Amino acid sequence: MKIKGATVFITGANRGIGLALAREALARGAAKVYAGTRKLDGFSEPGVIPVQIDVTNAESIRRAAAQCADVSILVNNAGIVELVSDALDDRVEAVTRTMLEVNFFGIVRVTQAFAPVLAEKPQSAVLNVLSDVSWKATSILTPYSASKAAAWSYTNHARIALKEQNTAVVGLHVGFVDTDLTAGVDVPKSNPRDVARKSYDVLEAGGAEVLADEGTVKLKASLSAARPEYIYPEG
Repeated sequence: MKIKGATVFITGANRGIGLALAREALARGAAKVYAGTRKLDGFSEPGVIPVQIDVTNAESIRRAAAQCADVSILVNNAGIVELVSDALDDRVEAVTRTMLEVNFFGIVRVTQAFAPVLAEKPQSAVLNVLSDVSWKATSILTPYSASKAAAWSYTNHARIALKEQNTAVVGLHVGFVDTDLTAGVDVPKSNPRDVARKSYDVLEAGGAEVLADEGTVKLKASLSAARPEYIYPEG
C-alpha cells in the first residue's frame, strides 16, 4: 500500500503524532489528507483539510465517513491520557472509563464507520496508534495502559475481520514522544517525525506492526523472556 496517491484520514491530527503523520503523508505524495479534529477553530495546516469528528460521538463519526468517502488510509490516532497514583487509586475506575471511551471505543467506532468506505478501494489500510504500555506496567498510567491494551487486542481482531476486503491493519507501538502531551515528563522521547516516517515505511512495506523506538523493540522482545517486563517492569 503506497502513500503516494492515497487519500488519508487521521483522527486527532491537529497536533503531536497526528500532525506529524499528516505532514509526512503529504511529503510522500498523498493525493489528499484529512485532519479529523473535534474543533475546527484555530487549525490551519497547508495542504491538510480539516474535518470535524468527535470519536466519542457516533453521529459525528458517521458524518465524517460520509463526507470523506474517498479515504483509502484511515489513521486512528485520537487519544487522551490522565494520570493516577497507582492501581489502587480510588479514581481508577472512573478514569479508565473515560480512557476507554476515546482510546478504545473511539477506534472501534471509527474503524467500523470507515470500513465500508475502505472496502470500495482496490487497496486500503488502517493504522492504529497504540503504545508500549500495552505491554509494560506503569503505575501512574494504569487506566491509559488498560485502554491501550484493549486497543491493541481490537487491532489484532480487526486485522482478521478486514482481511477479506483487502484492508491491511497496522499497529503502531511507541513509548514517549516529544509532543505537548508529554512536555512535563523528563524521559527520553522520540521525535514525532521519526515515528511518522517509520509508521508509513512499515505500512508501505506490507508490515503489520511498527515498533517505533529502541525501548519498544526491547520491550516486545522481553514478552517471552524468563523475566518479561510486564511482570518485572524495573528489570
